Amino acid sequence: MKNNLRKTYVKLLLISISISALFINACQSPDPGTANTPNVLIILADDLGYGDVSCYDAEAPGTPNIDGIAAEGVQCTDFYVPTPYCAPSRATLLTGRFPLRNGIIRNPTPDAGINDIGISADEITLGEVFQESGYSTKLIGKWHLGHKEEFFPVKHGFDEYYGILYSNDMRPVQIIENMDTVEYPVDQS
Repeated sequence: MKNNLRKTYVKLLLISISISALFINACQSPDPGTANTPNVLIILADDLGYGDVSCYDAEAPGTPNIDGIAAEGVQCTDFYVPTPYCAPSRATLLTGRFPLRNGIIRNPTPDAGINDIGISADEITLGEVFQESGYSTKLIGKWHLGHKEEFFPVKHGFDEYYGILYSNDMRPVQIIENMDTVEYPVDQS
């Protein structure tokens, strides 16, 4: 009886160790840069409707480059804009939290003296999540989540940044690379 109990215990122990090893192996993420790790490209365009690109609406004007990216990747169709402003929508996309939770309920606007709005250091962004998973991150284009240095993209999970900090109809417009102004004012002629 004692011998059978010992055999049963050893079998259960071996099965448990095997299942644990499989589970631990399955939970490990692939190393960035390997064939198993996908490249991730997120495109957020202001004032672009669902039917404005031909991969979503065959009657839309042709957008072959966007269609090609969409054909080789994942098309997300269910991001709902939480406010009629651009900054809260960007903050919601990057944090996964609604404006009242992430603190961005309107646009930071330097020419109107609205300077204290920006993404909090306490917020976890997609950039930070990707960095923690071993990815290199870059943001190109309009940030609009704060124009003080503490709010810059390189302080919120992006290794590199190149773009403008807010809309080009707000003054002064400068092009920023990481933390440095590389063109000021931007010539839009």
